[in-house]
Amino acid sequence: MRIPRIFTDQPLSSGTNLTLTGSAARHLFSALRMSPGQEITLFNGLGGEFSATLTTTAKSQVDVSVGECREIDRESPLKLHLVIAVSRGERMDWIVQKATELGVTEITPLFSERTEVKLNGERLEKKLRHWQQVSISACEQCQRNRVPTINNALTLDQWLSQSHEDPQQLKLVLHHRSDKTLAQHQPPENICLLVGPEGGLSDSEIERAMDRGFAALTLGPRVMRTETAPLAAISIMQSLWGDMG
Repeated sequence: MRIPRIFTDQPLSSGTNLTLTGSAARHLFSALRMSPGQEITLFNGLGGEFSATLTTTAKSQVDVSVGECREIDRESPLKLHLVIAVSRGERMDWIVQKATELGVTEITPLFSERTEVKLNGERLEKKLRHWQQVSISACEQCQRNRVPTINNALTLDQWLSQSHEDPQQLKLVLHHRSDKTLAQHQPPENICLLVGPEGGLSDSEIERAMDRGFAALTLGPRVMRTETAPLAAISIMQSLWGDMG
């Protein structure tokens, strides 16, 4: 059986013991039916991973003994910030999950003129926690040891007003009426990719983004759905400048 990878927000150190509760304990005990003496891998998002051995197991609590640290880095050399309008239903979950697998560094959810999803207050906070957990679960699966940050959701204008100038960053906004492709850009050190909702960003929103230093980007002659376009763009970026061959 493949050794399960479990995220914990606790400090990790070789030779210590710790207790896993909540969903981690339920997954190990109820779903995987693991027993004392079996091995798992732990990581806390700060880099590296630890071998660990289960010492006691129960539905609500699993105790483990932490073993050696393995300084394994599976991060792409390309730093990539995905800024994307919130999508309906499970589309946003899909985007967060797959973008994590593809190596994004951080994700900022946006509310734009054509965003149909209405979230605020407690509902928004719950969604942000949910998306962070989706990203954590994706890291457990794809073996990343650093978890992308899910930033607070903002309106497009709020985010543009807060975005800082970075001469080393390539800033791109998806716009199917552009004619400039990724291959025409010089290799960047990091990228900020701005993507609109279903129906895309409005012309005025694209103009405001370009006033803040964004370049329009097309991915080809076909118009992709909002959940397809960013993943296609990220895949091409990782192939051109990252760690995907």
